[in-house]
Order: sequence, then C-alpha cells, then structure tokens
Amino acid sequence: MFSIEHEFDATVITLVDEGPAPLQEDVVINSFAECVTLEQFDPRTEQIQKITLSPEQVRDLAAALDLPEGVYQIHERPSQGA
Repeated sequence: MFSIEHEFDATVITLVDEGPAPLQEDVVINSFAECVTLEQFDPRTEQIQKITLSPEQVRDLAAALDLPEGVYQIHERPSQGA
C-alpha cells in the first residue's frame, strides 16, 4: 500500500509494507525539484536513515528496474525542434 501527498515544495510518497512478517518500517520518499530523499526509521538505532538521490540517479534507478544484469549508461538525446 502507498499514499501520495502534494505539499508546497515536494511530493511525498509513503510506502507501507503489507507483506508477510517480518514487516519493514514505512519508507517515505520526498520528491523535490533538485533531489529525491528516501527515509526509513531504523528500530535498531531508533533513528531515521536518509538517502538523497539526484534526479539522474532516480532516472537510472527507474530504468534499472526493467533491465537484465549488466552495466548501462543513459544518454539524453537532444530534443528536435518542430
């Protein structure tokens, strides 16, 4: 299950683990214009763990989810005028 909320400066997506036990803590994704952050509570340390990705890293991650094993580099094509 997940929720999506649009706030003033970010889109916030919360992923809730509904799978079989053991369940993982919620993952909160904050999408800003300049970066995307992923946050998850770590019960071992009782702290929020945070990862920051650039827009390019998010693009690469999305592409990687649908590709077979290997090494890839995405090249942007210049847009062609109408």
